[in-house]
Amino acid sequence: MSAHLSLPHTFNAATHFIDRHLAEGRGASVAIECGDERVTFQDLYERVNRAGSALRDRHGVRREERVTLLLLDTPDFTTSFFGAIKIGAVPVPVNTLWKAADYQYVFNDSRSRVLIISKALLPEFEKIPRAELPYLEHVIISGRAGVHGGSRVHSGSGVHSGSEDPLYLSDLIAAGSPELEAAPTNKDEPAFWLYSSGSTGAPKGCVHLHHDMVVCAESFAKGVLGLTEHDRCYSVPKLFFAYGLGNAMYMPLAVGATSILFPGAPTPGNAYAVIEAHRPTLLFSVPTSYAMLLSHRREAGPDFDLSTVRLAVSAGEALPSALFTRFRERFGIEIIDGIGSTETLHMFISNRPGAIKPGSSGVEVPGYEARILDDGGQPVKRGEVGHLYIKGDSICAGYWNQHEKTKETISGHWIRTGDTYFQDEDGCFWHAGRSDDMLKVGGLWVSPTEVEHVLVQHAAVQECAVVACEDKDGLVKPHACVVVRAGVAATEALGAELQAFVRERLAEYKRPRWVEFVSELPKTATGKIQRYQLRDRLSARG
Repeated sequence: MSAHLSLPHTFNAATHFIDRHLAEGRGASVAIECGDERVTFQDLYERVNRAGSALRDRHGVRREERVTLLLLDTPDFTTSFFGAIKIGAVPVPVNTLWKAADYQYVFNDSRSRVLIISKALLPEFEKIPRAELPYLEHVIISGRAGVHGGSRVHSGSGVHSGSEDPLYLSDLIAAGSPELEAAPTNKDEPAFWLYSSGSTGAPKGCVHLHHDMVVCAESFAKGVLGLTEHDRCYSVPKLFFAYGLGNAMYMPLAVGATSILFPGAPTPGNAYAVIEAHRPTLLFSVPTSYAMLLSHRREAGPDFDLSTVRLAVSAGEALPSALFTRFRERFGIEIIDGIGSTETLHMFISNRPGAIKPGSSGVEVPGYEARILDDGGQPVKRGEVGHLYIKGDSICAGYWNQHEKTKETISGHWIRTGDTYFQDEDGCFWHAGRSDDMLKVGGLWVSPTEVEHVLVQHAAVQECAVVACEDKDGLVKPHACVVVRAGVAATEALGAELQAFVRERLAEYKRPRWVEFVSELPKTATGKIQRYQLRDRLSARG
């Protein structure tokens, strides 16, 4: 553990983040606001206990078994997450923007016996044939109880047979016990997984331990943001995202603050509506969303009211200095930018309130160490670009079922982030790009290989390469360079058709924003596409 943090060996994260608020006299305070719903810490405590006892007693979920959460941002997410943890099970939140093939991979890789899913997300899940889900036994629906039109989902072992009525989380919670003794887990035991995208397109299950959330809350929420029980936290990035999980769940819970949840799409209009209705003191987002907020204005009347926001925080991708300046000029709020990862759970380098260097990622978060090394593993000089390595106690234990990838990424106490950085004379870290070809779009990883594999399925495409390209706001988006088959006309209409082709098969954020037709792709002598040459060409154009 970090020098500033000491936990007992026997430790259950649910006790720390949920149970202790009652002993500290916070039971009547509001833990979560979601629309018109208000959930107090007492309510949350009882819901967590009821959900946990139902999973254990009704569905036989045992210690260390995985429970997949395919949930929108509602109190049911927090309830299910900590309900599973309290019985020693392992919740696995997954990206709600994925497609059926992604979910099938995660269900089978994690071997989850239970899925808790938001009702609105059932149609995509139901595209998966029952025979392709050998481990999944129970599907529990979050949402208003009632008949789900055409649903084949039910609570028995058939999952899709439709022979029983759907099982709703609200019914389980109502029937569960309001008292539940926490499983005697230890601080270094697996508590939850988060899936991180891989360079091959296959997600990697990051195994996080019971102490990891405590480390992040102490180091960043308290150490950098000065979060207190009087704060109100609103995160535009969703809870399935490692960044959002901290922003809107365990960090507010760590100090007794209020979390503001919104299950809908994170459009600028929706974000402004949430801010004006719920009056957060901390706003968390990503550069792409900040750019969208800046582009959105009322048709008439005064500007949007962000007067209660004392701090705005950004991560997920590098924040261009121009966006920082524009946001400060319009709202009088400085954005604190930093960098974290799914593997480290949250921020490990960040700017500080009142000490921001626009365009940089800032300096190390308390409890973390950083070093920049060359290809040979030696430290580089100040100002020189190298590979960023991080040391800290929130780093995941490894990737589930991916031993070689774990060894490539984690060495002793250090993890290779996959980012290239340099450090200036003031000690601030500056992002220089990715060590590999991965893109980060709106704070979410995109594998070029995955998008390319979809594009080449189109009859018009001979070969292609997807690379990062900055839009007018300096934000990274996918750019597809396509070589068409002989006899095919490279038209604007075909470009739009290819974009739609990808959109139908992958999550929207993976869709190429631009399709450029080229006569050939640069390659090595062995035929490997040299994406860096394409990136250089795009960069040279400005």
